[in-house]
Amino acid sequence: MRGLAPISFFSTQRKQLGVPASTSSFFFSSSSSFSFSCCSSFSSASFTSSPKTISSFSSSTFNSSNSSSLISNSRDSSFSSPFFSSPTSSSSSLSSSSFSSSSSSSFSSTTASSSSSTFTRNVRYNKMKFTSLIIVSTHLLNAATGFLTPHIPLQKIRSTTSPTSSSLFGSKTNDLYNDNREMSDLKLFDGHKALSHERDACGVGFIANPTQGPAGTNKVLEQGLEALSCMEHRGACGGDGVSGDGAGIMTAIPWEVFETDYRSESCSAPGVGMVFLPQDAEKRAAVKEVIEGVLRNNELKLLGWRTVPVDMSTLGVNAAGACPYMEQLFVASPSRLKDSADRDGFERTLYLVRRRFDVELRRRGLVWDEENQYTYFASFSSRTIVYKGMVQSCILKAFYKDLQNPKYTTPFIIYHRRFSTNTTPRWPLAQPMRVLGHNGEINTLLGNVNWMKAREASKGTTISSEFDVDEEGAGMDYGSDGACDIRDLVDFASTEKIVQECNTQDAEDTLEPLVDLSRSDSANLDGCFELMCKSRARAPCALMALVPAAYQNEPALANNPEVVDFYNFHGGLLEAWDGPALLVFCDGKSIGASLDRNGLRPARFSRTEDGTVYMMSETGVIPFLDEATIIEKGRLGPGQMINVDLLTGEWKDNIKIKSEIASRHPYGEWLKKEAKFIGKASHDVDRTYDDVEATSLQESFGWSLEDISMQINDMASTGKETTYSMGDDAPIAALSERPHPLYNYFKQRFAQVTNPPIDPLREGVVMSLNMVLGKKASIYKVSERGPRLIRLDSPVLTAPDLEKIKSYENPEKGGFKNAVVSTRYDVSKGPEYLKEAIEELCDNAIAQVLAGAEVIILSDKPTSAAEVDSTTYIPPLAAVGAVHHALIAAGIRMDTGIVIETGAAWSTHHFAMLVGYGAHAVHPYIAFETVKQWYGAETTQKKMSNGRLPEMSIETAQENYKKSIEAGLLKILSKIGISLLTSYHGAQIFEAMGLGAEIIDTCFKGTTSRIGGLSLTELATETALMRPEASTNPTKLKNYGYYKPVPKLGEYHANSADLAKLLHNTIGLDTKANPSSGKESTKSPNAANYDVFKASLNSATLANIRDLLDFSSDRRPIPIEEVEPIEEIMKRFCTGAMSLGALSREAHETLAIAVNRVGGKSNSGEGGEDVLRGSEINDVDENGISKSFPHLRGVKNGDSANSFVHQIASGRFGVTPEFLVTGKQLEIKMAQGAKPGEGGQLPGPKVSEYIAKLRASKEGVTLISPPPHHDIYSIEDLAQLIHDLHAINEKAGVSVKLVSSIGIGTVACGVAKADADVIQISSGDGGTGASPLSSIKHAGGPWELGLTEAHSALVMNNLRSRVTLRVDGGVRTGRDVLMGALMGAEEFGFGTIAMIAEGCIMARVCHLNTCPVGVTSQKEELRKKFPGTPEHVVQFFEYVALEVRELLAHLGYKSLEDVIGRCDLLQEDKINMNRVSKSRGMALSELYNEVPDVSKDRSWLLAENGEKKDTVVHINKFSSDLDRKVCKDAKDVIEKGTGTVDLEYDIVNTDRSCGAMLSGDVARKWGNRGFLGKINVTFKGSAGQSFGAFTLPGVNLKVIGEANDYVAKGLHGGSITVVPPPEAKFEASGSSIVGNACLYGATGGDAHFNGRAGERFCVRNSGAYAVVEGTGDHCCEYMTGGVVVVLGSVGRNVGAGMTGGVSYFYDPNNELEPRINPEIVKMQKVTTSAGLKQLRTMLERHLDLTGSQKAKAILDDWDNQVQHFQQIYPPSEADSSVIKDIEEKDQQVKISASSFTEECFLTFDDSKDSELVAAYCAD
Repeated sequence: MRGLAPISFFSTQRKQLGVPASTSSFFFSSSSSFSFSCCSSFSSASFTSSPKTISSFSSSTFNSSNSSSLISNSRDSSFSSPFFSSPTSSSSSLSSSSFSSSSSSSFSSTTASSSSSTFTRNVRYNKMKFTSLIIVSTHLLNAATGFLTPHIPLQKIRSTTSPTSSSLFGSKTNDLYNDNREMSDLKLFDGHKALSHERDACGVGFIANPTQGPAGTNKVLEQGLEALSCMEHRGACGGDGVSGDGAGIMTAIPWEVFETDYRSESCSAPGVGMVFLPQDAEKRAAVKEVIEGVLRNNELKLLGWRTVPVDMSTLGVNAAGACPYMEQLFVASPSRLKDSADRDGFERTLYLVRRRFDVELRRRGLVWDEENQYTYFASFSSRTIVYKGMVQSCILKAFYKDLQNPKYTTPFIIYHRRFSTNTTPRWPLAQPMRVLGHNGEINTLLGNVNWMKAREASKGTTISSEFDVDEEGAGMDYGSDGACDIRDLVDFASTEKIVQECNTQDAEDTLEPLVDLSRSDSANLDGCFELMCKSRARAPCALMALVPAAYQNEPALANNPEVVDFYNFHGGLLEAWDGPALLVFCDGKSIGASLDRNGLRPARFSRTEDGTVYMMSETGVIPFLDEATIIEKGRLGPGQMINVDLLTGEWKDNIKIKSEIASRHPYGEWLKKEAKFIGKASHDVDRTYDDVEATSLQESFGWSLEDISMQINDMASTGKETTYSMGDDAPIAALSERPHPLYNYFKQRFAQVTNPPIDPLREGVVMSLNMVLGKKASIYKVSERGPRLIRLDSPVLTAPDLEKIKSYENPEKGGFKNAVVSTRYDVSKGPEYLKEAIEELCDNAIAQVLAGAEVIILSDKPTSAAEVDSTTYIPPLAAVGAVHHALIAAGIRMDTGIVIETGAAWSTHHFAMLVGYGAHAVHPYIAFETVKQWYGAETTQKKMSNGRLPEMSIETAQENYKKSIEAGLLKILSKIGISLLTSYHGAQIFEAMGLGAEIIDTCFKGTTSRIGGLSLTELATETALMRPEASTNPTKLKNYGYYKPVPKLGEYHANSADLAKLLHNTIGLDTKANPSSGKESTKSPNAANYDVFKASLNSATLANIRDLLDFSSDRRPIPIEEVEPIEEIMKRFCTGAMSLGALSREAHETLAIAVNRVGGKSNSGEGGEDVLRGSEINDVDENGISKSFPHLRGVKNGDSANSFVHQIASGRFGVTPEFLVTGKQLEIKMAQGAKPGEGGQLPGPKVSEYIAKLRASKEGVTLISPPPHHDIYSIEDLAQLIHDLHAINEKAGVSVKLVSSIGIGTVACGVAKADADVIQISSGDGGTGASPLSSIKHAGGPWELGLTEAHSALVMNNLRSRVTLRVDGGVRTGRDVLMGALMGAEEFGFGTIAMIAEGCIMARVCHLNTCPVGVTSQKEELRKKFPGTPEHVVQFFEYVALEVRELLAHLGYKSLEDVIGRCDLLQEDKINMNRVSKSRGMALSELYNEVPDVSKDRSWLLAENGEKKDTVVHINKFSSDLDRKVCKDAKDVIEKGTGTVDLEYDIVNTDRSCGAMLSGDVARKWGNRGFLGKINVTFKGSAGQSFGAFTLPGVNLKVIGEANDYVAKGLHGGSITVVPPPEAKFEASGSSIVGNACLYGATGGDAHFNGRAGERFCVRNSGAYAVVEGTGDHCCEYMTGGVVVVLGSVGRNVGAGMTGGVSYFYDPNNELEPRINPEIVKMQKVTTSAGLKQLRTMLERHLDLTGSQKAKAILDDWDNQVQHFQQIYPPSEADSSVIKDIEEKDQQVKISASSFTEECFLTFDDSKDSELVAAYCAD
């Protein structure tokens, strides 16, 4: 049904179509001549010529069906078999063959005619050792390349096939195809559904007061439980709305609560286990029997079991149904154990025995799993105990009755509230874990788990099985070889050896595996951390090694080289566990907290006079804390740690604890002695190959001409990756009819919602590409041998680098033995030999490592021309992956490093994949050779001579290329939120798209491949098809057209210029007309042409997964009159989020008007909208011209240009209060299809004066949005932004835009629980604006996979009724709409095709600002050529809706709603599944068979209250109650718009987004600027997140106390002031008073904070004036306007990406300069009169508003102190009066941003005193 005809044709169409529409095939055998027989068919129209010219349409059948090939629609004019041919044989031509096509019927069209044509082709081929049958679809007949199969006579083919046969090669009895696979037999390695099955982000904290004695107090417990309750909003509830995602505490063991029977003088501190057991009594008894047996076998005396008293009535339905039976067991220490004073030996025994429990329980099927939920130890220790469960915070105490006991005392408590993206109740995943409480995500989890498993398999100290313990415990002997017996879990020395050296993890029959991806990321980290605590005995040391700070070039560590040495030492041994993480830890001896290297989680702490330390995710969670007793308020910065010694009570700050740990060993001396450094790269200047040789090698390795003309040209000349536009509309590699490198079958995975991306462009200071080579020592025991590694600054190796590595084999240079292993094999052995070749390669590599090789160099470099001719190669990615996994299986992966020397790596994606699958380094010898070839080319030299390229040396060109690859690698790492390449190494963070189980199991174990695909034999064939002898002209490189369309010859592109012409003819649009000249661009639309347009897509080359699917109804067709009208269908249509800036004003407004006309949802995209568009258009004349919008045509009175959906992106461009309140839906852009995981980009030439005004930026300056991590870096932070938007606009729904990727179902569940109203699933092929080429091609998946996964997860978790699902990306026809509906979509987005409908001709120059029809240009002269009108777009939507109607009628359904989510109405299209040989190995049943059956229960289509979803939006609950009260009390002033009201309230941390509702009410009434009243509100206490968000002029908010993250987010006017309470004794200027990301996206207003702020202060500030007394890292990042004054110390990376505005920094100790990011900004003293006046006046106002003692001290000694100020500014401000003296009278100096209409200025020569200034500037 891809080419479904009108209703009248339904009854006969399927009978007529025995083959896919427009498939033409020919066959040839080894004979010198052969004939072609072909028939083309469409449902209603078909091509018999090239797609460029539509001339003939017919309906007919094949005389032989299902013929296909690996490369079925080839375009080269010749073919030679690379396999089975003699290297020296000459090619001979086949005689010409004819191809005929007849037309049995013609389609009536004004542009169509019936014709027949004959094609003639000459095909060259080499003599083959066996005869090949090549079957090639002639959809495009410019080449004959195909998959080689054993010869079968043509007569046999004709006699054994029929139009109804299922597959030429797929039959069980088919002897044509060697693989003989069936779809049903294909078993895919499904890999990891997400980075972790469970993703969680949370609130966490601890309280510690060890000064009250070891037993502690009940007060600590009570305060901890109170704090937990005050963080309820950081958690979430399950589908039943009551069961929590998890809450828990860890404390010291409360001995007084337990009976005295469990303790005695001889055993004062027994081990206590908190055990989750089966509710079933019989099963519980079986579990306890096993546990008791293990205890006996390990000499642990059971003292008794205790039933934990609980109240089941407090639980929700889900939690109660999964609730275990809780018991505690008590054990005495073994008598044989000779323990240390701190009981470390006993703790190790308990730890190892607990892991032993799991083994024995697993053998009996009694371990915890999601189905049976049998047994789990929450804790087993003599020091700590954990109480946790799937409950809300306030329920924990009510559920566990022990927590209500006043005898429960403890010196410390860790508390944790969980927000899980998966709602399946899993009690064990509540936190704290056994030693950790984790708030955040581990982005590096896959790599961490993979390498921990590699260590599990590695052979450390020998495992002994010879020694047994006698009954008396005597006779233990560990032998001369140092072996240990892992069965002895009692002896002190034995357990110490086990946790430090022994291969404890490889013996799964003895100990539970350390890591497992079925656990959450937190649980896996906890497992590794716990083992390292046991092996190193100090928790801070273990955490420093596991989660290192960004220590490189860190100014704060300048005086602590020992800390840097510690990190350098461990960085070579252990891959960092990286991601946004606040980690609270306790091993019973010390308690502390540490923050990730990026500082992406909030972490505040307070210390009081009595020695208590309060650490928390949010300040203010401890109610009634006496401010007068607090001696310090602080925060954890990136990579920082705090620690409290529970034995001594000592407090240790970051430097103290780290220096103490780092000083335990001489790490620096060991590094100098053992490490080898490659150092700065050098380059060869001489050519290795001549041009002919180079071209031959390039072609054999899969290079295309455009790889050189686009990628190499850009990278070598600029040092930057190629930028392109218009997304990716080519077929996925698995459906392409051209040969693709193996890399193209993988999609990069990326971060969204649950784990944030990083900003490599502006925050690269936290990133590193350092790698190491060599044999790695144990991570569990520190030794001098640890640093004996070869250290690389980059994984990209030049030829001299590789030679230097080889030279280290010399014993005098380190003795690092290396071995070169070739990946080439004899081509004559055929494609089937690839599997054996890989096995031989792996065996060879293993042998070399066992022989001592510490560096394995896998090389496909030929040694001679003869070798090139006689051999082919294992694709380097397959070679690396296979060897990597083979070494792991052999237990020797940690003994060697892998270098790949390859000619088949040139793109950043290639390098990322090679490293991601195990290579430590890559030497791309052909890439460097190509750079030299490019450099020497005549055209390059001419461009350098005429100035079109910069002058450079050949060394510089190669270095530019290397730098561009390195920058691209950083970008790819950052997408998934990984900072270090060592953590990305081996992580396999990709999804395979079109690879079968054989390839996955052999080379890429653990990689997800959901749809199956190629076998190894097919891979070998496709690799060989790239060889020169398979080409017409072996001396000329092919242009495959993967990026830019190449007419006739290149890859198929769906959005072609021809398609645009078809659509324009359909809707009556003449793009050649010039509206500015008065020529009309509107013609009559033609419905028949829409059928041509539709047929051209439905019968085209397969491009998308949905092309392999067909409809399969469960009922008979119905008359079309019974189907809902097109008006109802079009209400579900939306436009993609294309920004004003990416599009011209004409194009953007035309789309909005059109979609508003049909009742759909237009989208503003990123960048805001003109407020003019908020009003209805009512000034249109008879010519369709509006006075308000004179640049538009075809406008009608009553039209609206206001986008329905207003988008909020990471750049916050154009996001003002009025923009937010005028949107009917507010969309949060978490990712975009063209480059998920990256920020937006608008090139400088497109930033016109108008665009700059809307975005509050500088004209002509490129705008780059940060990746979405500033206020949406985890699920609960996204929930907070959703809360903010619901606060300012309660009537608008909130949508969240995601991009399809594996694991999106988990993400969607989290988004639904965060109270989003709509979830949009975009495919990875979208995007109109500028994007890196590798991102366009290699990131983001098909929406078919993402949509079904998201829909399924939401249904299964009972969340589907909470959200509407929208899909977009490549939606072009009604068939696409219906496919999306069946897969779960309720709304449908049209992107590029909507642009085409208004005139786009697919010139693909969007990023260059040169669009010839003005659709994507900001140039006035080009915009005048814009041809479209709203009616053109409306016409297109009507045709699509009509097609949907016809399809619904055929399926027998009356409305789209009836079929939404009905995947049961889908089936594989067997014909299309076999059109391309690659697709024959695919299995798409998961798309529809594994989706929950919703055919009966359709209740989820309504909101939870039973109403239609589009009439219901979520509203904030108690967290906005204070805001509602403020609005009520200020209502009179808001209504009048004048007057003043002064209000005062108490505030607590659960009062969130306070002020946003107030500003929303003002903005709805008066817009951004019309309010003339004054609303002054004072709050006392601790303000929750987003205090003062989106505040408007006239609104002045003050907090006496403190505030959390995101203060003044989106500030637009008015003022925000935060000061400490008057009773506070701590020094305000040195204490934290506000949190992270304050003033993020501010566009105006004033802010004054009497204290320090956290990270990312004033990010994307474009107009606010702020004074603060110190900040963390990344201050003023991406700032485009405003003024910032900082009176204290700052973190690093100041001014990164700052393109506007000015900042002043007080720097008395000259510490600022190394903290500045010098890429853009400059630093100078404040020298101008205007600058001095601006600074002083702002300080005076700060003193007046806050009473700041710091400001007073500076002002009192002004003449001296002003010398300590540094001024930071970007080039755009260089000529402003505050930077440069300007001799102009009456020069004005702005000193406040009180509003846009009444800007606060000082006249240059005025002498107003500060009081008058303050009075004048106060709102």
